[in-house]
Amino acid sequence: MSVDKTQVAKIASLARISMGEAELDRMVPELNNILDWVEQLGEVDTANVEPTTAVIANALRLRADVVDADPLTGGNLRERVLANAPDAEHGFFAVPKVIE
Repeated sequence: MSVDKTQVAKIASLARISMGEAELDRMVPELNNILDWVEQLGEVDTANVEPTTAVIANALRLRADVVDADPLTGGNLRERVLANAPDAEHGFFAVPKVIE
């Protein structure tokens, strides 16, 4: 597959990139080289290669999902938090309805 000057101009137009004639002439061989390289990648046999997202194995470091029993720093502070709210309804912050 290869591109010509009109196709490069169309791509530049779609990307909203302004290119002069000299820039278009310079980009044609560059894009053709990139397309040739992509075609070479398509010829590589990857049938027995496992898909990977990283070269080394990564494991997520997770902390235990527990509620702290301390009443000052732990969970279950809904009433104390909502006491600071200008308006609260049904255990949630109440905000004015906004419709545009």
